[in-house]
Amino acid sequence: MNYTLLNFLTLLGAVGLFLYGMKVMSEGLQKVAGDKMRGILSAMTKNRFAGVFTGILITALIQSSSASTVMVVSFVNAGLMTLGQSMAVIMGANIGTTFTAWIISIFGFKVNIYAFAIPLIGFATPLLFSKKSNHKSIGEFLIGFSFLFMGLQFIGMNVPDLKSSPEIFQFLQDYTSKGFLSVLIFVFAGMLITMVIQSSAATFAIVLIMCSKGWIPFDMGCAIVLGSNIGTTITPILASFSGNIAAKKAALGHLLFNLFGTLWTVALFFPFVDLNVWITDALGQGDPRLLMGYANELQASNPALFDQVMAGGGSHGVPEAARLIQLQFAVSFGLSMFHSVFNIVNLTVMIWFTETYVKITNFLIRTKNKEDEEFQLKFISRGLLNASELNITQAQREISVYAERVDRMYDMVRELIHIKPGTEEFNKLYSRIEKYEEISDRMEIEIANYLNRASDGRLSYDGKLRIAAMLNVITEIESIADSCFNIAKTIVRKEDAHAKFNDTIYSCIDTMMNYTKEAISNMLKILSDIENVHEKDLIFSYNKEREINNYRNLVRTENIDNINNKVYEYQSGIYFMDIICETEKLGDYIINVIEGVEHQFRKTRENELNAVHP
Repeated sequence: MNYTLLNFLTLLGAVGLFLYGMKVMSEGLQKVAGDKMRGILSAMTKNRFAGVFTGILITALIQSSSASTVMVVSFVNAGLMTLGQSMAVIMGANIGTTFTAWIISIFGFKVNIYAFAIPLIGFATPLLFSKKSNHKSIGEFLIGFSFLFMGLQFIGMNVPDLKSSPEIFQFLQDYTSKGFLSVLIFVFAGMLITMVIQSSAATFAIVLIMCSKGWIPFDMGCAIVLGSNIGTTITPILASFSGNIAAKKAALGHLLFNLFGTLWTVALFFPFVDLNVWITDALGQGDPRLLMGYANELQASNPALFDQVMAGGGSHGVPEAARLIQLQFAVSFGLSMFHSVFNIVNLTVMIWFTETYVKITNFLIRTKNKEDEEFQLKFISRGLLNASELNITQAQREISVYAERVDRMYDMVRELIHIKPGTEEFNKLYSRIEKYEEISDRMEIEIANYLNRASDGRLSYDGKLRIAAMLNVITEIESIADSCFNIAKTIVRKEDAHAKFNDTIYSCIDTMMNYTKEAISNMLKILSDIENVHEKDLIFSYNKEREINNYRNLVRTENIDNINNKVYEYQSGIYFMDIICETEKLGDYIINVIEGVEHQFRKTRENELNAVHP
């Protein structure tokens, strides 16, 4: 058999189907539990043990340690958790990723899932057309589950046979019996393969196929699995490039944790493998090291039976075939056990050294200038999390920060009104307001682009509603910033026209701006906890909007009387009313933000009630 380019492309397609199945299954689970996941994440920084548990839970749920650690890097970048807390979550993620390995191991050999994959897709397809979003998500999960095992089957069918095509991977045979050097070579191979495909689960699937067919020894399979723990750190490292210094430290901490864990295991490799072989045998699964020798003997004595078993033909009551199948499961069980024991022991030891990891990362990556990141987006970066529903949480928090920045801009405008124009203090403050307006424009564009990219992912119906509402909200927040800048420009125009404000004007402006300040403060309160909006806060916003409108009408009437009574000049009254009307318009934008949140709040509540009382 000659291994052609078509065979190689078919193998790549099989790996792609496996990865796509894992992605679809993961996203289906996320959409079913999107809100719950956000709740978990909000409480995961209490202590290191809560962090570990969260890392295990989230990674088991989304079935990707890379996605979990990218999420952690994003949260550190956002300031949601400290570097020490992130290390605990990363440690837990390493254990959570073994969940996928156990699924592949147990179902891949104990049950011929591939035989049920197509019927399962047939069962799941009608769910995709259901009106209920949860049913659609369950359908996606089942289809992803089917694709995952179809991909695993195709990988097994298309991985090159080292015996019939010895020129392929010949180096593997040449380096399987060189003692400790072989271990290092296969660890490096596992690291390299995982870095290329960016999935330790896919690496595990390939290793499982190669070991179960007797092409490489069990020990070398363990070495590749060990190397994949280092290779999987490449994804969060790449994600950290667009983040701040804290994000880079979190990614480095992940690398150091996996690197140090791999180093001590490599140093004790053969005793550690013996321990896992003993555990596997003690649990009644047999000795996984016996498979390679037995497979070679069976292939030599009865090649037809050997090919039948390897093709998934079953034992049909033949003892030799049954023995081969039993040893195949022993290998898959042993590899999963090795993966789990390694990560559990590593966690048990390393969790007490989280502060040491923090010190090392702080030493290796030092912040040159704290002001360098003053205006960088805090909660989101250029990359998206693999967990689509969690992108919404990132964006919600960023919108809250965006509103806080505009609130500071408004405070600057209030201060500017009472500073003598033309002074150095006035010019500096006006320049800051102008800079904040530019930043506001840039933040609106960046958050909107992020939300648009997030909406292209697989989201639940509620998730899409949230994104639509948030796009409206950021537009209104940017309009608030525009109004702030318009007020500042009006103050400058007033000075250029040599118009003067007296105490009456200043008193009215301060009263109007105090009303608006209260409205902004309440808006910030609502945006800070957008998942739990209280009806009283919404009512307060509407009442404050009426106060602002009523006061604008009152001032407009009094302004005409004051000009007629010569309380101040006509030109001063014009600029005075420009500021009052722009402030009232700013209040309109605030209530538009509130209405956007209320629309999202009510839709979410309606969907929850419909789920309980359909």
